[in-house]
Amino acid sequence: MIKLVVLDMAGTTVADDGLVERAFTQAIGEVGVAEDDAAFPGMLDYVRRTMGESKITVFRHLLSGDEDLAQRANQAFERAYAERVADGDCREIDGAEAAIRRLRDNGIKVALTTGFSETTQRQILDALGWGGLTDLTLTPAQAGRGRPYPDMVLTALLRLGIDDVREVATVGDTAYDVRSGLCAGASIVAGVLTGAHDRAAFTEAGATHVLESVRDLPELVLPAKEDLQ
Repeated sequence: MIKLVVLDMAGTTVADDGLVERAFTQAIGEVGVAEDDAAFPGMLDYVRRTMGESKITVFRHLLSGDEDLAQRANQAFERAYAERVADGDCREIDGAEAAIRRLRDNGIKVALTTGFSETTQRQILDALGWGGLTDLTLTPAQAGRGRPYPDMVLTALLRLGIDDVREVATVGDTAYDVRSGLCAGASIVAGVLTGAHDRAAFTEAGATHVLESVRDLPELVLPAKEDLQ
């Protein structure tokens, strides 16, 4: 019996539409790596492969551990992403809000997690009118470490009073989401095909299920006899 669902945001419940890549391009440019720089294609490829990981961790890797430069790049990324959200370039994955409400109507707790900062997460939630939609929202800084570590999943479990990791389902659009869910011991670790990674990546990472979209989640986790809709 699933009692808690831990959901990713960008690519899972919130449409990305290339926002991360555009914000990254602007941010890395601000620390001296232009699009025509020989290093840029490799950096962008790394960003694509590590979608779902904490952004500051990504910048630390790309900038060879230079903490000052990584912090500057991360701040520039957060600004660039927030500017696009403020301009209205932010929408839900079709059916995401309805799926979350259906889960909660049936007594399942829901947590939204992200690799972004708390400020950026809040801007996204405000833009979508999702304040109070879920039981909990979390960022890496609030939990300890970001994906692929299990910290956000386990923090959600503890804060929401769930007794057994087997009562948890996790859902995300990247292999890093899958690794996080598996490390946390969740019984359902699902990938969705609305974001960064494909079915092959999820299968290789060990996902228990691959869904077309988060809107298909209620049918997976809700016992038919208990579904109120």
